[in-house]
Amino acid sequence: MYIRFLGHFLQPQFTDNNSYSRFCLTITRKIMIHPLSDCKASVPETTRIWQYCVIFPKAVIGSNCNICSHCLIENDVTIGNNVTVKSGVQIWDGVRIEDDVFVGPNVTFTNDMYPRSKQYPEEFYKTKLKKGCSIGANCTIVCGVTIGERAMIGAGSVVTKDVPSGELWFGNPAKYVRNVDF
Repeated sequence: MYIRFLGHFLQPQFTDNNSYSRFCLTITRKIMIHPLSDCKASVPETTRIWQYCVIFPKAVIGSNCNICSHCLIENDVTIGNNVTVKSGVQIWDGVRIEDDVFVGPNVTFTNDMYPRSKQYPEEFYKTKLKKGCSIGANCTIVCGVTIGERAMIGAGSVVTKDVPSGELWFGNPAKYVRNVDF
């Protein structure tokens, strides 16, 4: 087994499962790409990629991010600095995530309003998550929307239209609840 470490491939020798686990988690404090992930993109040293993630080669990921297990990130995706993407999130072509964003577990993004098998649009819709917004667990974000700076989306919501900055929305479809100032 080979492990990618600072751009080099190593073949460590392990005597048992415990030493393998310790090696995976203490490889370095700067870079951590779990050996069970498939990360083809260039990732900054301070970003952590956990097990079973698939990251396509043209994806752009900022520094100090945490990409939790079981995530998929396609090619035409930009992720800013200090972003947390929790487990089970698929980020499809056309999604732009700015700095300091939280994406909860199992959030679902879309990028095609009228999907059909083996029929692809000329260009995918762009979905934007502005600086500092938070998306709760199990939300669905319909393609083409913008979620404003410091906005919050409650767990399980279906976002079908733009959410202004500094507002809390939730429900199906998501609706304005109140302003947030934290």
